[in-house]
Amino acid sequence: MMLIDDVLVSDELKEIHFACNLVACKGECCVQGDAGAPLEEEEISIIEDYIDDIKPFMTAKGRLVAELVGVFDYDSDAEYVTPLIDGKECAFVYKENGISLCAIERAWIEGKIKYRKPVSCHLYPIRLSKVGDFTAMNYNNWSICAPALQKGKNPGEPLYKYLEQPITRKFGKEFFVRLCIAMERDANG
Repeated sequence: MMLIDDVLVSDELKEIHFACNLVACKGECCVQGDAGAPLEEEEISIIEDYIDDIKPFMTAKGRLVAELVGVFDYDSDAEYVTPLIDGKECAFVYKENGISLCAIERAWIEGKIKYRKPVSCHLYPIRLSKVGDFTAMNYNNWSICAPALQKGKNPGEPLYKYLEQPITRKFGKEFFVRLCIAMERDANG
């Protein structure tokens, strides 16, 4: 573990090589699990503001959940998460060619909204958690991501570099530069 600002960064972020392989995993991280994707409080109002632009990309069941429950729910720790359809996939999931994709991100790709998707989804397989006054960045090892570990061996890029864009989105460019320096210094002894 290393400390950068108030963020505890797991060594696994430099040791794990990862590259999403949606063809192999089918986007199961959006379908399986015991709760929806973690949401930051400010993301709830953003999604609420954009829901009418997101709905056309959602499934009928997803739209119904959003209408009945809203754009967020609570997990077992009373933290904000995306709502689920029948306790399984995220309400914002739609399928294309057998792959689970995000309706929020699709609305962003189509230029309908200016918000890409929940930062927790963008950062995945990094998960953030609170540890006292610190935020911990940890690798979430999940068997459905085995194809991403295999694919990640080819480019040979460590997880923190693979996820440069979402790490920068969450913590800023200066943080990412300090993270790279710390990771490279640590790797070189």
